[in-house]
Amino acid sequence: MSETDAQIIGRGSIDNLDPFAYAPPGHSLTQDNSRWPWGKPPRDVDPEEALNRALDGLEKPDVKEELLKLLLVGISVEVLVEGFLLQGFQEGKFNPDVAVLMKPMIALAIGDIAEDANIPFRMFENDNAGQEGKMDDRTFYSMMKENNPRMFDYVREKVNEQIRQGNAPRQPEEENFLNAKGDK
Repeated sequence: MSETDAQIIGRGSIDNLDPFAYAPPGHSLTQDNSRWPWGKPPRDVDPEEALNRALDGLEKPDVKEELLKLLLVGISVEVLVEGFLLQGFQEGKFNPDVAVLMKPMIALAIGDIAEDANIPFRMFENDNAGQEGKMDDRTFYSMMKENNPRMFDYVREKVNEQIRQGNAPRQPEEENFLNAKGDK
């Protein structure tokens, strides 16, 4: 870029920045992080001890009140737990490994607090958290038809053969107390 181009763009503008003028990877590892709480040894290294402190903290009236407000506006327990544990790590209360071990118990404790207050809550951020990553049958067969047409033809022929024999696939019936198949 010539000097006149730089004057047109303007010195100090974002268009005039050098894309290679950044710190190299690993630069932060050469700095002293002890000025931050998370850069020092954590207060609690025993997961059980850290969990007990965290549960005691959740029982404080002002914390519980804010927690219930957040649940009422629709924040999921999952998000609250993530925020709670991230804050605890940043404050130097525990390390990330301890936070991961505490995660399920903190989530259950927050759910318990919500149930005691008769507040409806969402456990996970996504409504389909248990179904995430599962492929439906329509997608499965369309992908098979496109990517493996010989297998698709084979499966289609086997299904048609079963239909010709009178074994047509049926939609599964919803099980209730009238049609339940008990262990005999």
